[in-house]
Amino acid sequence: MKLVSWNVNGLRACVNKGFLDYFREVDADIVCLQETKLSEGQLTLAIGEEYEQYWNYAEKKGYSGTAVLTRIKPLSVRYGIEEDSEPEGRIITLEFEDFFLVTVYTPNAKRDLSRLDYRMEWEDRFLAHLSELDKRKPVIACGDLNVAHQEIDIKNAKSNRGNSGFTDEEREKMTRLLGAGFIDTFRHLHPDRSDVYSWWSNMPGVRDRNVGWRIDYFIASARLSPAIKDAAIHCDILGSDHCPVALDIF
Repeated sequence: MKLVSWNVNGLRACVNKGFLDYFREVDADIVCLQETKLSEGQLTLAIGEEYEQYWNYAEKKGYSGTAVLTRIKPLSVRYGIEEDSEPEGRIITLEFEDFFLVTVYTPNAKRDLSRLDYRMEWEDRFLAHLSELDKRKPVIACGDLNVAHQEIDIKNAKSNRGNSGFTDEEREKMTRLLGAGFIDTFRHLHPDRSDVYSWWSNMPGVRDRNVGWRIDYFIASARLSPAIKDAAIHCDILGSDHCPVALDIF
């Protein structure tokens, strides 16, 4: 089973930059999207009847939003964490026969860290959500987690320490998540692979020089590790300031 996750940073713009070509080429069973920046009815995604489409729109127009496109019909779908709603459209949980799938667009702490406290609260609730699901069946969680966990996951670690996405607080929350029975699938298979990133600033030349951050992940219950066949980052795919990440499992 092939899964793909991609922060498209505005799906309408990404469609105009080759999204559908990539979607058809990658031929994934499940595709998870973050930062769709859509309101209901703004886009009809022509991907064929074989895919079920689930959308979580933010209340604020042109902001956040997540989606799941899946060939495998879920047993249930939930939007939000504690309740079946979430005003910023950041999370969707699908239950399948053998696992739960969670796609998430983690809140950014902002450049001035004004949202760091909210981010810390979100991290606690998110971990509790995954842990509760994991008690029932294994979990695969994917998306833009807005944190470069280790120095190997960011080009300029020293100069970025303390910046949003690379604060000690955010990195510690990721460490705690991975210590609670989950694994970073890419790092599990490629513990020493460096200079592989999933996000680059839009400043001129940054992506060409590969000055990036690895902030998009597939996280899985540790007991799924024997089933992981491959975890990849499709750095060559354009259309967003993020690139897709993929997981081949089962």
